[in-house]
Amino acid sequence: MGRETASNLETAQAPESGAGLRAARRANLKRLLAPRRIAVIGGREAEAVLRQCDRVGFQGEIWPVNPKRDSLGGRPCHASLAELPGVPDAAFIAVPAPVTVEVVRELAALGTAGCVCYAAGFAELGAGGAELQSRLIEAAGEMALVGPNCYGLLNYLDGVALWPDAQGGARVERGVAIVTQSGNVGINLTMQDRSLPIATVVSLGNQACLDFADYVEVLAGDERISAIGLCMEGLSDVAAFSRAAATARAHRVPLVALKSGSSDLGKRIALSHTASLAGAEELYEALFARLGVLRVPSLDALVETLKLFSVTGPLPGRRLALMSCSGGEAVLGADLAGEQGFTLPPFSEGQAAELRGQLSDFAVVSNPLDYNTAIWGDPAALERCFTTVLRESFDVSVLAIDYPRPGVDGEEDWDAALEAYLSAAKTTGTTAVVMSTLTELLPESPREKAIAAGVAPLQGLLETMTGLGAAARYGEWLEQDLAGEIALPEPGPEPKDAKALDEWRSKQALAHYGLVIPEGDLVEAEDAAEVAGALGFPVALKAVGPDLVHKSERGAVVLGLDSGPEVAAAAAGIRQALAGTPAGEGPLLVERMVQDAVAELIIGVKFDPQFGLALVLGSGGVLVELVGDARSLLLPASRREIIAALDGLKVARLLAGYRGRPEGDREAVLAAVEAVARFAEAQRGRLLELDINPLLVRPRGKGAVVADAWIKMAQE
Repeated sequence: MGRETASNLETAQAPESGAGLRAARRANLKRLLAPRRIAVIGGREAEAVLRQCDRVGFQGEIWPVNPKRDSLGGRPCHASLAELPGVPDAAFIAVPAPVTVEVVRELAALGTAGCVCYAAGFAELGAGGAELQSRLIEAAGEMALVGPNCYGLLNYLDGVALWPDAQGGARVERGVAIVTQSGNVGINLTMQDRSLPIATVVSLGNQACLDFADYVEVLAGDERISAIGLCMEGLSDVAAFSRAAATARAHRVPLVALKSGSSDLGKRIALSHTASLAGAEELYEALFARLGVLRVPSLDALVETLKLFSVTGPLPGRRLALMSCSGGEAVLGADLAGEQGFTLPPFSEGQAAELRGQLSDFAVVSNPLDYNTAIWGDPAALERCFTTVLRESFDVSVLAIDYPRPGVDGEEDWDAALEAYLSAAKTTGTTAVVMSTLTELLPESPREKAIAAGVAPLQGLLETMTGLGAAARYGEWLEQDLAGEIALPEPGPEPKDAKALDEWRSKQALAHYGLVIPEGDLVEAEDAAEVAGALGFPVALKAVGPDLVHKSERGAVVLGLDSGPEVAAAAAGIRQALAGTPAGEGPLLVERMVQDAVAELIIGVKFDPQFGLALVLGSGGVLVELVGDARSLLLPASRREIIAALDGLKVARLLAGYRGRPEGDREAVLAAVEAVARFAEAQRGRLLELDINPLLVRPRGKGAVVADAWIKMAQE
């Protein structure tokens, strides 16, 4: 075969924009994931790649490159890239960091689609390494570059292992993709003994040229990928990831995320309650909820959730049937199922009558069903029982079964129960899961039998219910009409020279957008009593100043004043408490108090450099951080998202009329939140932070009033 060069290959024109460059790299990523010709550059690690390629059955050509060795892994070495017999589709580079840059530059000139850069010593080291990484990015151009500082990629669909270490995967025809920032996590996941079919593993490393968004975008378009697992510490481009998640939704490929680590993003602003409630983790939760990304708490839960999607897919609802030969397991499972939002409906009268006829007199026929050991080991009786349960309209059925440890006892009776259940699932056509309460008590043989029958074998009681909850959420999310609702975050630059507005000016700005503020006026201290009398008692008296965020802590507010003398005394007290400060000499705000509040809420907005504007809705008052009852939404937010956030709060019970108390004006709350969102959108690029605390919610039909407000924004 003659040597090809970039000049006689079809190449795209150099992209003129970041979007064009990204598109070119993604196109090359497809070729990198399934190459036919691979160059392996380096020594020990390069030789390990050769072994792994042989192990997974790579059928293409492999060209080792090492000027100091005649052979590598039993293959003859080429002294340089210039001596290769053709242009490689992919390359694995295991040379020192400075040399890596030049190798990448030469590969790009050849027309190589992509490469894995194994070497460390780039941006992870700080400023010096970051400069070298910038040179690496420039050298790569349109190439799909994985890393640097990474293990690389494994493709068990096509038999590709650009991977310099041990890995435990095997060839599959269809399976899940794993995209992880940690190479060691990737290794460990390939070693799992859970019957999870892994199609692809990618170790991202420093994400110099490609990040989570790029891999999701490309992998979601492969019909052989059933779900994508993401092991991440954070995202480098929230908007790009949002677009990629929309692509995954279009292909109905679930994204399951295990997010670890913490971030300082959003912690620089500390004056308001909003900043303390809307940290980076809360904003990731809001992003994932909007995009339908299913967050799980552990690697075990990640594996089981991905396995469920690989076998059964999303669930159509939350009606669950649970069966066990042990009452204890049944109750534990029911408790955890309830925590995931499942219901366990009672059996129909006919169904219950049949089950009573099939089971012993001491069996309690209910859901969950303890079918006890009276029919244990009787395949026909077990199949009749399971079929009776499964034929009703449950969204998913679960059979708990824990196999003995090998060598302890025979497995015949357990096999009989499993096979009866698989037969019942086939007869009824229902979505079925078999579950071990402990992860190690479901061996490979029964797992493989279940998978062959289309029944997901899940391991661990908690992990099973976590996976089922994720599958139900994804099913519900797919059913939502999200046309026009998946709005992309707009981070933008942080507003410059932002200054705080005092309470009076903040309230006036919000009133312009339709929020209701109390009757009141800004007055001199000596006029406060007279103005209070004209307003009508009781009143609140407050100092006003841009730095007075937590007034009660500084003695800058007095509530429940019922007479002129009380107002005069309060004014003197505020002056004394704030003596020597600008607010101590300034005007005072006197307002008529709202006396019929049903609940207090907080509505806030903060700018985050990664997510843009975020809105916070929660229980308000002076104990807002202690209560911690809040939900975060990214702006723009739909009314559906706002309603879901409000309904998810503990304070929603007060709004519904708790223990005979009046119902709160829910519509007024929604209107207030939407007004704040409109204000924030109108001030995008200027608004840094906003705090309404509390919003006093009055009885239904009487509205909601902004009792206190604080805004920090750049001035026009």
